[in-house]
Amino acid sequence: MRTVEETVQARLILSLHRSVRLRVVLSYQPEDPLAVRMAFPAEFSLDDAEGQSAEDIVWVFARQLLSAGIELPAGVGDVHVRPSVGRRTVVELRAPEGTAMLQFDTADLRRFLWRSRLVVPEGEEHLHLDSDRALAQLLG
Repeated sequence: MRTVEETVQARLILSLHRSVRLRVVLSYQPEDPLAVRMAFPAEFSLDDAEGQSAEDIVWVFARQLLSAGIELPAGVGDVHVRPSVGRRTVVELRAPEGTAMLQFDTADLRRFLWRSRLVVPEGEEHLHLDSDRALAQLLG
């Protein structure tokens, strides 16, 4: 099966009147059928540590959370997704270093989710779970 990957533009909300555009890579891997990944350029890291590697920052969370949050506010804990003004969706990422609010074009998120469902239909994720691999990863 193939990985679904899509590069989209988002706005990182810095204040009420200030935001910056950034590239976000959305990905879905059928071998991890319940999750989606959002990768951000390293320069947008909330981590203040110097000498960090230049690798993208990747957040992993439930595909169902992204899907639900397009329609109604969803999420508890570190990731919240909700509809916004116009045809936008806000993804809020919470970490000990701070909170990042990103605004996406909802059509971009819908297109990505649609493509992921072509690979693994919603409700059929359990058919793609590899429990032996997951247990091996958990045990290190």
